[in-house]
Amino acid sequence: MAVVCALALAFALLLPLSQQQGGPGGASGAGRGLAHGSQVRAEECENPEDQSLSPSGGDGKSPVLDAIKDREDRRLIVGVDTNSYRWGYLDPNNPSGELEGFDIDLVHRIAEDILGDRDAVQFKAIPTSRRIEAIQKGEVDMVVRTMTINCDRIGQVAFSAPYFVTGQQVLAPKTSTITGFDKSLAGREVCSAEGSTAYDNLEAGRKNGDLPASTDISTTVPNQLDCLVKLQLGDVDAVVTDGALAASQAAQDPTVELKGSLFTDEYYGVAMKLGSDDLVRQVNRTLENYVKDGGWEASYEKWLHPTMDQGDKKSASATPPEAEYK
Repeated sequence: MAVVCALALAFALLLPLSQQQGGPGGASGAGRGLAHGSQVRAEECENPEDQSLSPSGGDGKSPVLDAIKDREDRRLIVGVDTNSYRWGYLDPNNPSGELEGFDIDLVHRIAEDILGDRDAVQFKAIPTSRRIEAIQKGEVDMVVRTMTINCDRIGQVAFSAPYFVTGQQVLAPKTSTITGFDKSLAGREVCSAEGSTAYDNLEAGRKNGDLPASTDISTTVPNQLDCLVKLQLGDVDAVVTDGALAASQAAQDPTVELKGSLFTDEYYGVAMKLGSDDLVRQVNRTLENYVKDGGWEASYEKWLHPTMDQGDKKSASATPPEAEYK
């Protein structure tokens, strides 16, 4: 087991923490009700995933899009993850040295629709804890990084319509007696990423009694993959993260597995700066076309089918969520 963990750890450490740097110059509704839980702070607003702008409408002005197109290098600057297997990562066995994954495919499609060139992108590695800050400070045009749309965040950044649905889940060693997001976490140390909905749900779970008060949730890390490393080293007993990411991590390390079922609904969206209405509408137009022309499905089959589907049984995440606009 030590050898397997060492190999998995080595693979994780091969994945870069950063790529190019620099700031900006100048379907079906099958995904609804995926899990029985509700999103943290859901009482503050209703259906935050349905609060984005319609692709059509607006005043016809496009100041944000025009500024992107007028850049000297004509590139879209996007914050991504560079170490999440099958979402946004560098495969050390890929000689091209290019980022790849489900989120990366989406970025290329957005760039193609805006600039006419799928490769007109500057990727910036953004840790989980800095996603909102990077957008607000103008370091990136958008973040495409398994980012959940929730009530707290829609007051800080503008989101596209959802492009993926999953939920929170527990990851632990196969030999562990942990059974899920339940009393089996009593006295256990659980890791989550800073600024993540995973931590929010752990905190809420202790307050509302879904988790024992003895559950230790104090271990947080900048990037969710760091939790897998801590789990491999025995520093923590379990990890809570999005089920889609947990499935990819389990594929990286055969000594860990998903425990229990999804216990929340999580809708991923493309995050942009508040007030970037023309950019939001354009991204939503891209998402609609991406689903209609089969691009979304092809990307899912390539990257996520191997880790999320069980034989002929499709995951609930295999269907893109239906877009509803405010």
